[in-house]
Amino acid sequence: MSDFTSGVWDYFVAIISITSIAGCAVFLKMHSKVRAKLDEQGRPQTTDHVWDEDLREYQQPMPRWWVVLFYLTVAFGLTYLLLFPGLGTRYKGVLKWTSVGQFRSEVATADARFGPMFDAFLHRDLVDVAADPRAHQIGERIFLNNCSQCHGSDARGGNGFPDLTREEKIWGGTPEAIETTITGGREATMPPLAAVVGSDDDVKDLANYVRSLSHSTHDAARASRGQPKFVICAACHGPEGKGNQQIGAPNITLAVLRYGSSVDAVVDAIQHGHHGVMPAWKDVLTPAQIHLAAAYVYSFSHPAAGAKPDAH
Repeated sequence: MSDFTSGVWDYFVAIISITSIAGCAVFLKMHSKVRAKLDEQGRPQTTDHVWDEDLREYQQPMPRWWVVLFYLTVAFGLTYLLLFPGLGTRYKGVLKWTSVGQFRSEVATADARFGPMFDAFLHRDLVDVAADPRAHQIGERIFLNNCSQCHGSDARGGNGFPDLTREEKIWGGTPEAIETTITGGREATMPPLAAVVGSDDDVKDLANYVRSLSHSTHDAARASRGQPKFVICAACHGPEGKGNQQIGAPNITLAVLRYGSSVDAVVDAIQHGHHGVMPAWKDVLTPAQIHLAAAYVYSFSHPAAGAKPDAH
């Protein structure tokens, strides 16, 4: 209801709700006066409605149990509207209940219950936390509930989502870098470069050269022609294509690239660019939860810390 900008909606909802319940009550009152009509032989009379040639409808009052149940339904509806905000945004209800209030209450209850468990790891070194079996279990739950939707339950990512099991990460794989990434999020853009590179053939030549950096299957002749064009890419990815963690430019000498490694995928990246966004989690997770999640991610690329990516 908060999305409605006009106060007319409050009256509309209230009138419709109250009229509907009142109409049900009037309907019950009217039909409660109906009595069974008998013919001269004392048999119940029927209406003029006939179905299937011989199926007729009796003029009988509604069953008393049904009437009582319907009256209870009307009473329940009125009580509900009295207690809860069912008449628009102006009337808050006797209980002053809101879904947001209930959510915050449940979150506060959960924080009071689980907060101390998370906080026990907050001030410990992240590498030490990554090696703690209990912290690893907690971090795994946090990861599965919040990170796996993009990076996968095995943290190996997918098209457009980086593989977190690699030691080399786009924005850095140190404990501090991982925690910073989760806390504040990341955003990087690769602009469309086809107009700068040249013709479609030039773009394909450059794509083959990029493929050659990872020793992937490529057209050697095209790669040779595309090499001079790589100076355009080197501004971000470096002269050797190993990337730049300061600006989130990935290492493109790897066999598996974030948006696909085929010639067509690389051509598409050059022609249309990419815009990657990792949302900030500082408003969703507590600092302690972020610390645990970062330790869990760190352990993927440091097996000695206890993570086993293949176990998922």
